[in-house]
Amino acid sequence: MNWITPKLRTEVAANLRLALPLIAAQAAAVGMGTIDTIYAGQLGPDALTAVAVGVNINTLFLIFFMGLLMACSPIVAHMLGGQRAAVEIGTFMRRARRFSVAMGVLWMVLLNLVAPLVLKHLNLSSETVTHAVSFERWLSASAIGTSIWFCLRFSAEGVGQVRPIVIASVGGLAANALLGWLFVFGHLGMPALGIRGCGLATTLSMLLMSGLLAVQYRYVPQLKAYLGPSDGIPAPEGVRDILRLGLPIALILLAEGGLFVFTAMLMARFGGTVVAAYQVAINFASLAFMIPLGVAMATTVRVGLAAGAGAHAEARYRGFVGMRLGLVNAASNAAFMAIFPLTIVGFYTQDAQIAAQAAGFLLLAAGFQFFDGLQATASGALRGIKDTRMPMLITLVSYWLIGMPVALWLAFYLAHGPAALWWGLTAGLGVAAVGLSLRFNRKSYKTMRIGSKQAA
Repeated sequence: MNWITPKLRTEVAANLRLALPLIAAQAAAVGMGTIDTIYAGQLGPDALTAVAVGVNINTLFLIFFMGLLMACSPIVAHMLGGQRAAVEIGTFMRRARRFSVAMGVLWMVLLNLVAPLVLKHLNLSSETVTHAVSFERWLSASAIGTSIWFCLRFSAEGVGQVRPIVIASVGGLAANALLGWLFVFGHLGMPALGIRGCGLATTLSMLLMSGLLAVQYRYVPQLKAYLGPSDGIPAPEGVRDILRLGLPIALILLAEGGLFVFTAMLMARFGGTVVAAYQVAINFASLAFMIPLGVAMATTVRVGLAAGAGAHAEARYRGFVGMRLGLVNAASNAAFMAIFPLTIVGFYTQDAQIAAQAAGFLLLAAGFQFFDGLQATASGALRGIKDTRMPMLITLVSYWLIGMPVALWLAFYLAHGPAALWWGLTAGLGVAAVGLSLRFNRKSYKTMRIGSKQAA
């Protein structure tokens, strides 16, 4: 086909070389939540509901601090693309690591303060609330390890080193599966902690993941280069740059993630069976979303390297290639969910009521895959050119001034029930996908024209 040019094949290959390992790493990270959900499902509906609600509350904090530290990727990519000295990049990385530890402590404290307050106001049984609070306390200790992991991981992404991330991620996932099996059910003489064991397993696994990646910084030559002394060479980039770029990214992710979490809270109004079914469906949808998210992160690096080198036309091209890849993947994700809903649900629960409801929700989740894939990759391309403030506004308007009001109106005012909440999610994602795509088109074209005039 004529439109598949050698340049397109080259860029697709370059993007996927970064994206495929990142997809594996993202899937491993989300896989921890999947394992927790599966283990909790074996303990009964109350335990599954408690973990579902607890995971969703923690997710709000996780995506915020992930977004904040995600700024490390475009900052490092721009520094590398601009051929900055390794000691300068290393100085920035050290500042970012210290900042990540402080953010982890803040995350842990906030989760312990907020979770009990939120749980008391949900339409859940007292037993479920007690289980959820206990799970949240054990899970909160994972915040420090997770925050350090984000910093190390996104810094490595910025220099294009993704293999160490995959190794650490797979190690963490395997540890989580083993530790959860030991502590949740009490195998091999370990105490049977129930859903508290899920929280403990995640905490230990995140510490292991960050430790495995930190060790590789000392032995992988391309990462070790950034561990040396500063030699007195200053690096202007630091915490202020992380906050300036990362806060809008964090709010973008929080706006989207918060939409899904708040929807989970609204699902609780329809009873424990519905919220458990929602958790099953959204957990698998989140797992599938790791593919376009991995492509988006690779697109950020590819665009950032070109933009840092001043090749603005190339940055624009790389962004659009990433967005095309996101759409292609969305089609396959949607087809899989639509064809095999009952098979997917069977891995999570044997409860007939939950399974039937979750299968229906998966069909609805298939509907928004195209919008989700496009908005994720468009947002990644915009991060690559360090454009985050306007995308933040687009996202907030799309999700909270359009998506959520539509969901509330359809589900409660028109009484269409829990399915209508998914329709609202789809509406918000659709508006965001269009808005972010148009923003990248306009911003990258303007930057390219300015760069061409300056070169002339």
